[in-house]
Amino acid sequence: MALNLHKDLKQYYSIHEVAEQFHVAESLLRFWEQEFPSLKPHKAGRNVRQYTKDDIELIRVIYNLVKVRGLKIANAREMLKKNKSGAQNAGEAIERLQKVRQQLVDLRSSLNGLDPDLLPENNLKE
Repeated sequence: MALNLHKDLKQYYSIHEVAEQFHVAESLLRFWEQEFPSLKPHKAGRNVRQYTKDDIELIRVIYNLVKVRGLKIANAREMLKKNKSGAQNAGEAIERLQKVRQQLVDLRSSLNGLDPDLLPENNLKE
């Protein structure tokens, strides 16, 4: 059996790590725990929160509903209750589109640095 060097061996993430990942305050994550019953991170000794990858994916969905789409907490909670997979798929689509947009912006900026005479449309002149 080959050793998988790319495997993420970490099972739990601290509230600080998760807050940094989403660029939000730790208090917001604690607030969302109260507002969204399905978000229940494991609590170790002294009530230290330990988030799993599933918890982080749920936070990603909540973040997209509340912060990106601008839904109110009650509406986001209802949407999660009724159609969690639809909300999750929409969030994933938004993330993919944002990545594609960034790649296109990067490509445009790299093309802007080229000599215009080297571009294919400029070599078709007769």
